Amino acid sequence: MKKSILTIVASAFVASVMLTGCNTSAQKVENAEENVASANEDLNDANEAYKQEIDNYRKEADEKIAANNKSIAEFNARIALEKKDAQDDYRKQIATLEQKNTDMKKKMDDYKAEGKDKWEQFKTEFNRDMDELGKAFKDLTVKNVK
Repeated sequence: MKKSILTIVASAFVASVMLTGCNTSAQKVENAEENVASANEDLNDANEAYKQEIDNYRKEADEKIAANNKSIAEFNARIALEKKDAQDDYRKQIATLEQKNTDMKKKMDDYKAEGKDKWEQFKTEFNRDMDELGKAFKDLTVKNVK
């Protein structure tokens, strides 16, 4: 009788340990699923912010390019009053700047989102090129008086 009670108690103990262990595994799986869901949500938020940043930057770049085009049109109207030799020189410079402006627009339009690191590198290079182009426009439109 003592053996049967001892066997029953031991069996009950083993069964309770097994059930408790299974419960813990189930909880671990549930916690892992919650963590994965949370991580996916965070990733989606980060991707959405990344795409929004690219869209905003494209709008800013388009505004700068449009401003450059406006400067070109204004400068073309202004050089009509210059001498023929000066007009030819200005037209060559304007053609070069127009081509650079068009290239910058194409570069921005062709950019494909390839990751945050590449985006930062692209943005740095694009900003530098746009700044140089803006400086070239300002230098062209400043009237050199001697």
